[in-house]
Amino acid sequence: MIPTLAPERPAYLRAVRASAWYDLVVTSGFATPWTYVPVHDALSSSGSALGLGALPQLDPVQVLYANLMGSVVVVWAVLRLVRPLPVHGLLDGIARTLFAAWQAYALAHGATRLLWLFFGVEVMFGLVQLVPWWRHRNTNPLNTEARPAVGHPLNTEGV
Repeated sequence: MIPTLAPERPAYLRAVRASAWYDLVVTSGFATPWTYVPVHDALSSSGSALGLGALPQLDPVQVLYANLMGSVVVVWAVLRLVRPLPVHGLLDGIARTLFAAWQAYALAHGATRLLWLFFGVEVMFGLVQLVPWWRHRNTNPLNTEARPAVGHPLNTEGV
């Protein structure tokens, strides 16, 4: 059995930050029309080269939805990096469950198999952030006393 962390522990907040860094790196290219076009082209080329399928041709509505998703996820990632709280991990785990469900739906309906790579990461980070809540059901999800770990650049205690 893999040991899990209690949501109020500093190690759990490191997992919340790790998922935020992943989101920031992966979705920042989706946040604007000027960055999404090359990301779309790179993903489509990669999918074709790997035999996983290309992305559909770009259209204004697809670009809009990619930009909306990218913008919201970037802001959510920055919040989790600047002010990580246990409840952020809980909410992010729930959001990842939803993202994974919609990715599975798309895969079942013929979307490029390139989505499997993103699906796997969503499930992994979802489990990392939700299982501790399930195992420690008595934890207060609104614990606002959590602070960055000692030695972390955002820890202002003693400053």
